[in-house]
Amino acid sequence: MSQRRPPRVGNNLQRLRKEKGLTMDVLAQLSGVSKAMLSQIESDKVNPTVATVWKIAQGLAVDIGTLLGGSGDHPRRFTVTRSDRINTLDMDEEGVHIKTLSPLDMVEDLEMYLCTFTPGGNLNSSPHFPKTEEFLTVLSGKIRVTAGDNITECEAGDFIAYHCDLPHSIANIGDSDAVVHMVVRFNKRNLL
Repeated sequence: MSQRRPPRVGNNLQRLRKEKGLTMDVLAQLSGVSKAMLSQIESDKVNPTVATVWKIAQGLAVDIGTLLGGSGDHPRRFTVTRSDRINTLDMDEEGVHIKTLSPLDMVEDLEMYLCTFTPGGNLNSSPHFPKTEEFLTVLSGKIRVTAGDNITECEAGDFIAYHCDLPHSIANIGDSDAVVHMVVRFNKRNLL
């Protein structure tokens, strides 16, 4: 029986980094893995830990299997999060309940939420990373969205997209609960 060697991620790392137009310095900042370690991995001088490969994959915005797999094929995602596994956050602000719909491995990449605002409920948010965007679809009720100097009111069926890298807020201005589907998209190339 032959002994299996651990996967060598160097070629995949170099190919993916170049495909995305990233220097080692930029990838080091995006992943939190030092430039020296990235160089050693690319030249197959070291076999990184799973944690290091995961951090690099997050920095490249790819699935960890893409670094380990050895082929250019991208794994196909098919993830189900059952309703009993969805976390609900009750915010410090009175009357705001947020369900996190997206899996944890998507944090600071693409996040999805179902937000319920009781009448008068208000969610005030600090600026996110540069060029981060929020996309809201109002499922029911009436809300006011403020992003910097921009203010608008939205009702059921309305959709709004805005940069949220400045102070922003969502407030229920109606007499009944407002339910909003929110998607937050981070622009990782602008985290530097």
